[in-house]
Amino acid sequence: MGVDVFEIKLGDEYLMSSLFTASEIALARLALAELPGTDLDVVVGGLGLGYTAQGVLENNAVKSLVIVEALEAVIDWHEKGVLPLGPALTADPRSRFVFGDFFALAASKKGFDPDATARRFDAILVDIDHSPDSLLDPQNADFYQPSGLKRLAAHLHAGGVFGLWSNELPDESFTARLAEVFAMARAERVTFHNPLQNRDFTQTVYLARNATAPASHEVE
Repeated sequence: MGVDVFEIKLGDEYLMSSLFTASEIALARLALAELPGTDLDVVVGGLGLGYTAQGVLENNAVKSLVIVEALEAVIDWHEKGVLPLGPALTADPRSRFVFGDFFALAASKKGFDPDATARRFDAILVDIDHSPDSLLDPQNADFYQPSGLKRLAAHLHAGGVFGLWSNELPDESFTARLAEVFAMARAERVTFHNPLQNRDFTQTVYLARNATAPASHEVE
């Protein structure tokens, strides 16, 4: 193909390839399109090759970006410029890497910013597991249930948006779970061409928004 391809694997699991980035970018663009105004504070869970984070920073309404990554090596690759998007992500004063377990932070009262306990955000975007039912770690399962989603929602401002990437087609049962917790929930299909198989492929971005009035959910 005459191009350099970057991939990230965890054991035998393929996490991301630079050949297929349309849905990772769409995660950022679709979620932020739901938010009016400026001075937006955003969390990205899962750094990977950095395409979702880059998509967030392309939006001039974004004031700050916290990028949570559980693999220290991935952060190191970006900071050292091993990965193509690393220099831009590290140079942008709005963005900051946080080494940690996104799912543990989502379930905690302290939240995602180690310098600001219980800080709330306008958007939280997640690209870690393959889908809500295909997990890299079985311990992540509670996050995708109503109890875990309520804890996540407590880290969002009123009217804040949760966005989730999935490698699978839309799952009505998961959209229904989102609707139990959030005022709005829907699934967006993202279709792109797979040059290796010479066919179109469809992934999903789930979007959900807190009620505009302050939510009653509390982080347990």
